[in-house]
Amino acid sequence: MGFFKDFKSFLLKGDIVNLSTAVIVAGAFGKIVSSFTNDILMPPIGMVLGNVNFSELKWILQEAVINAAGEVTTEAVTINYGSFIQFIIDFVIIGFCIFVILKAYEKTQKKEEEAPAAPAGPTQEELLAEIRDLLKEKK
Repeated sequence: MGFFKDFKSFLLKGDIVNLSTAVIVAGAFGKIVSSFTNDILMPPIGMVLGNVNFSELKWILQEAVINAAGEVTTEAVTINYGSFIQFIIDFVIIGFCIFVILKAYEKTQKKEEEAPAAPAGPTQEELLAEIRDLLKEKK
């Protein structure tokens, strides 16, 4: 029973909840960036480069083996560098977005640090000395 209680308290710690939320949001953000790259960014780039579909770019190391009936008996061996290019573009876009978000976060942190602090009140010793002086005056 103690194991499950410890495990539950571990899972419900603020850091774990924040981390799991960040992982879920990052996964969704990655899908958005992949869609942006594949569906919006790459088609015009491919069109400018002569109707190139990056996902189909590959080097064929060994052709597929096709039998007399037209069935593929051995798949082709290829290096799919077009997909690799798309992943690199995804990475750069995600890195740029994270950079922008962190810069904005740092800017808010600097504003909080630069905000004037409330004036410091008297120290405990100063208050005690003031009380002592007031008590002396009453005598």
